[in-house]
Amino acid sequence: MADPNAKITVHSLSDLKNTSDDAIPNYLNSLSFKQSHTLGDVRLALGYSAFAICAACFCWDYKLGFEDTKYYSAAAVALYTLLNGALTLWVWLVEGGTVYVGTSKAGDKITISTSTKKHTPTYHLTITSQSSTSPAATTTTLSRPFADWFDSAGHFVALPFQQMLAGAAPVIGKADPGRATGGLSGKEGAEVAALRETVEEAVKAGGSAVGGGETRGRRKKA
Repeated sequence: MADPNAKITVHSLSDLKNTSDDAIPNYLNSLSFKQSHTLGDVRLALGYSAFAICAACFCWDYKLGFEDTKYYSAAAVALYTLLNGALTLWVWLVEGGTVYVGTSKAGDKITISTSTKKHTPTYHLTITSQSSTSPAATTTTLSRPFADWFDSAGHFVALPFQQMLAGAAPVIGKADPGRATGGLSGKEGAEVAALRETVEEAVKAGGSAVGGGETRGRRKKA
């Protein structure tokens, strides 16, 4: 969870992203959005099914011996391969970095996907929303530096992060109009600019210590 009292290292791009990802459901659920866990449930089902096959294969091989169970073992290996392949395709093609799927009290639907690029302290979001009164979905893409909502010590600052989301997505803005119209004063803007420079320099200085390659979502195989 994005604990305002927690402190992360601004050198770690994965920490910056994961903390920001965690803050999205915290914020939207506080606005009475109902989160859908279908994507995660399917991923877990595929992962645990593959694990169950491995465990069963070990048990019958241990108790009955290889010769008596070799055909079952061959079938189990084939099924495990299929499940693992399905899990990989599900994570990369279906989930695609999705960190939140939910519905507001008004019936508006929203899906948020996030990603980052190597050594670049910028948060990329794709927000797809669909109003309960319109069949057409609206997709918004935006990119913001992490320094807009992390201070130089590595503390997460919720307000500017929530203002960004509420201002970018009408569905969120309708649920939280105060933050949708919120802005930064001149002094606050100068502070954000200074923090942005600090985080950018820290991430670049971290070099290979930052998680390599493009990071999408926060998914692990079970």
